[in-house]
Amino acid sequence: MLPWGATEAHNYHLPYGTDNIQLDHISAEAARKASKQNAQIVVLPTIPFGVNTGQLDIQLDINLMPSTQAAILRDIAECLCQQGIERLLILNGHGGNDFKQIVREVGSRVPGLFLCTANWFKCMDMNAYFDEPGDHAGELETSLLMYFAPELVRPLFGAGSGEARSFGIEGLRSGWVWAERPWSKVTADTGVGDPAQATAEKGRRFFEALTDKLAKFLVDLDTCDSDDLLR
Repeated sequence: MLPWGATEAHNYHLPYGTDNIQLDHISAEAARKASKQNAQIVVLPTIPFGVNTGQLDIQLDINLMPSTQAAILRDIAECLCQQGIERLLILNGHGGNDFKQIVREVGSRVPGLFLCTANWFKCMDMNAYFDEPGDHAGELETSLLMYFAPELVRPLFGAGSGEARSFGIEGLRSGWVWAERPWSKVTADTGVGDPAQATAEKGRRFFEALTDKLAKFLVDLDTCDSDDLLR
């Protein structure tokens, strides 16, 4: 499993490394649970930089171009394939990363390695755990950090409201047309979503359910027949 995150501002109350901290905990716990079911899982170090092309004007937001990500992944994939490892899950923790096309390209050039990717923030129905999950540094992410890294969360009275502007054109606003959002024009505090209702208990409940689901997939991936993945 290769966790892949980002380094970017998360409102005023969460650290720039929030995506990476979350990935470290989520991937380690999912692997631990899978290992208890006799799966053989290795978690590689989290890659801490992601695609932040819409945030180039925000100080210390670090950008990797998708082409750079593809080159990095290809090098890693070739190493693993040469070492006899047959399967790799890229666990994505940043909305700006999109690995589908990269997996197509790298997979065609490293055919001995089965590549798959998952966005942990799309694995679960967030509304079952949070009142207002938010898109970035909102209730969801704040609750997770409150649970496993409370020392890194500043008091919420100093957080911004996470109010965000939307596109004025209906197609872009509704989502069936996509364009990159210029982040500093979308939100004044770099957050999207109000963190006010976040709690450590909400974070714990979501974390346990999420890592249970990921662990099951890891067990399935470990035990499947590489030559017969289709039914």
